[in-house]
Amino acid sequence: MCHLLLSFMLLAHVNGQAQEGAKGKLLYQNNLATATDTAGWVMEGPAELTYTDGWMHMQSPNEAGHHVLWCPQEFPTDFVAEWEVQNHHPEAGLCIVFFAARGINGEDILDTSLPARNGVFTQYTKGAINNYHISYYADGENQPDRGTANLRKNKGFRKVQTGAAGIPLNSVAVHTVRLTKYQGHITLYIDDRKIIDWTDDGQQYGEVLGGGKIGFRQMKWTHFAYRNFKVWEAVPQP
Repeated sequence: MCHLLLSFMLLAHVNGQAQEGAKGKLLYQNNLATATDTAGWVMEGPAELTYTDGWMHMQSPNEAGHHVLWCPQEFPTDFVAEWEVQNHHPEAGLCIVFFAARGINGEDILDTSLPARNGVFTQYTKGAINNYHISYYADGENQPDRGTANLRKNKGFRKVQTGAAGIPLNSVAVHTVRLTKYQGHITLYIDDRKIIDWTDDGQQYGEVLGGGKIGFRQMKWTHFAYRNFKVWEAVPQP
């Protein structure tokens, strides 16, 4: 059965017909409006969360270091996630979403048996965990105006797709991000604009990653606000 599914996914990818999952059952909903909403979420790195007008603000005081915030919920292999974001420091920053994140031996990403992490990027891309990640806003002080969104598969920091530009560099508007992972097919939209569309065939870069956790990473120059985080089970398009 596994070989048949893999063959189907590969054929769909080759023919350009990989199906994008639709929203099924709502699995998780969080307004991210107050500290109570994010109780249980785990911050790695020197950052703080504040809450204003229904938004969760994330930034590193005095730009002390890069940081990652993990949702504690475990999500299935196939899901659709949405959240809203707004840039409060358009001078510089970088935002990434990690997903399908688990230890390299299948551990929960927050298992204390894994090596401690503090926001340093290599811990998430070349360390003891597997995940996919997409950079959907990229204007770092160390690499300004990159102009593309990148999808990478970890462990290994393997760039599997260079996509379109993500959130516009100087935009302070509210944007909706939608991330879908369905049968190895990964898409990411900013509002209604698709910037990533790639199918993991389970061969070129190893097996397709399954269920796991979702985390938000920012480089130390970044101040973004987040709200209305929702995750649905991904199901076939009607």
